[in-house]
Amino acid sequence: MEIFLVTLGVLLMILGILGSFLPIIPGPLTSWFGILVLHFTEGVQLSNTFLIVTLVIAILIYVLDYIIPAIGTKRFGGSKEGMIGTTLGLVIGLITPIPFGIIIGPFIGALVGEMIHRNDINKALKAAFGSFLGFVASTFLKFIVAIIYLGLFIAKLSEHNASWL
Repeated sequence: MEIFLVTLGVLLMILGILGSFLPIIPGPLTSWFGILVLHFTEGVQLSNTFLIVTLVIAILIYVLDYIIPAIGTKRFGGSKEGMIGTTLGLVIGLITPIPFGIIIGPFIGALVGEMIHRNDINKALKAAFGSFLGFVASTFLKFIVAIIYLGLFIAKLSEHNASWL
């Protein structure tokens, strides 16, 4: 059972890292569930304080994931269509074989969304850039937290030198 829990925890960690880039999966929250699963193993016991603090951070990042792109879009004069375009561009960038599609897709999506909203290329470019910056900042923050949670997971697992592995 312990090996199953550790394996499930590792899978949640990997899914959390992927969730940093995929808009459907809440990356840090998924990684946190990996830490929680690790807590239920016999070899590793984590303090309630540790679990609560990491959960609060994961929830904070989850909330900021919606606020940061909106701030970037608003700061540069973007619209709701630009934000929708950013998300659609990300999904298309992920599923197409274009190199750096995950970076190019959100920008092009934001630009198309802004062009639909307004027909001024200069304003659309500025707003698309703001939307893209907000997306990149949010994604980077989620990725960093998911990587830190993976590091904590590995550290706590190795710290307890689980003999059952």
